[in-house]
Amino acid sequence: MNRYVKTPDAVHYNDILNNDLVLSSSLFVKLVMPNTNTKRLAELLSRPLKRSDLGTEVGSLSYIKKSTKYFIRTKALQDSSYLPDMNSETCLPILPKEFVNMNLKEGDVIISKDSNIGEVVILDQDYPNCMLSGAIYKLPIKAEWKYYTLAFIKHKIFREQLDAIVPKGATIRHAKTKFLDCLIPLPNTDLENIVQYVSLLTQAIINKEKLIKQRHADILKLIDNELRNNQKANVFRYNNPNINDLQKVGRLDASLYSVFYQENIFRIINYTNGYAPLTEQKLKLYPGPSLELKLLGTRIDSDKYINGFYRLITPKQITNYGTVKFEQYIGTPAKIKNIKYGDILFGESGTGRTLVYLDNDGNSINNAHAHVLRSELPNDLERIITIRSILQYYKETGLTDCLTVGGSGGHLSPSYFDRLFIPNFPKIKQKEIATLYYNPAEYNANDCTIESFLDYDTEYNGTAGIYELDKTAKHLKEILDDAIDKIVKNQEVEVKF
Repeated sequence: MNRYVKTPDAVHYNDILNNDLVLSSSLFVKLVMPNTNTKRLAELLSRPLKRSDLGTEVGSLSYIKKSTKYFIRTKALQDSSYLPDMNSETCLPILPKEFVNMNLKEGDVIISKDSNIGEVVILDQDYPNCMLSGAIYKLPIKAEWKYYTLAFIKHKIFREQLDAIVPKGATIRHAKTKFLDCLIPLPNTDLENIVQYVSLLTQAIINKEKLIKQRHADILKLIDNELRNNQKANVFRYNNPNINDLQKVGRLDASLYSVFYQENIFRIINYTNGYAPLTEQKLKLYPGPSLELKLLGTRIDSDKYINGFYRLITPKQITNYGTVKFEQYIGTPAKIKNIKYGDILFGESGTGRTLVYLDNDGNSINNAHAHVLRSELPNDLERIITIRSILQYYKETGLTDCLTVGGSGGHLSPSYFDRLFIPNFPKIKQKEIATLYYNPAEYNANDCTIESFLDYDTEYNGTAGIYELDKTAKHLKEILDDAIDKIVKNQEVEVKF
């Protein structure tokens, strides 16, 4: 639902004439922004956009399985993050001869002009071997305005303006450079401090998102190193499957008999501390509930919390980092079993992503596509987090894909859990992994000033796990959203953290 752009209930005949007698409602929407102290995005650039700021299309024939050069698609720009989501679907290997060097550097702001128009991110590192698609621009924003402007482009005020001025196409929408005409409101009072305040909040959120990616990479590296560095004396030798192998497995999937799968499974089976299937990890399976309207009777969906509503977590919301990327709630009189603190939540269909639920609010539920694994042991959180991390490691290394069946990303039924082998990591390694994911510490920046906040936040981030970084980033996003909303409405902004 739009917050800043409104469609009138009626239009004047002269307005219709001015729009060449076209009656499309999108032509008559109005921007509701009391603050008239604005600049066009184009005015906040250090120079006009050039053709060299726009990426280049290479064509699907240039996509290959492995390469030293990559092509960033618009799907890498997601509204849930300030950073690009670089994975096998969003950053594709291409023929090196098709590569165009765009000199992508840490801190570059890139924006999509097609498809998910207006979506924007900032690069978290240098990407010398990546190029942008022809639907993405690099934005040369003035240095002193970069984080303030980025915050507004990321906000609903910008997206709603752009949606209003870009025609709704039957397929992909194309914004060309119309995003440059979108208005960025400026504070009318205490300009310098408020601009700095918004910029600080934006920088702090970006810093946390960078560390979440780093902690996640560290977890995967710890798991990989533990497996590779602690192998028995046996040596892997690949043998083609025989009839006994086919009968034992009961499936004809070629991937189960591939060199890749067999070599990776061997590394787990050959681990010095042993292993056990997921079905022997003292975890009780709770299938997700069906939330169909015909079963609930009444269901109201909301993206904001309403008193008495359930918080809903589905596989679509779970990130590779084991966090929830956006909030969703449903209201219903039906009684639904809650997720509990320490539960592993995993997506059976499509995503395969997992998280350990650590909020303990007693009001969160899952759906039929997100099942729960609950420990039967007391004081078991470090082991639970380790199992979840190993499952994610399998997903990202491609091992899970070899086990799934069906289309649309595959389907990993609990009936296959006896083939998911979990290595018996020592407790010291479990603690090391768990601390990177969850390391509770109170976050209290109430007494911080503009001058002291970034130092406090950086110190807190130094020991925070993925869960804490995500939780505090969401807290700062709420504060930032409120500050931007007040600037738009020409209201006084309270500096608080």
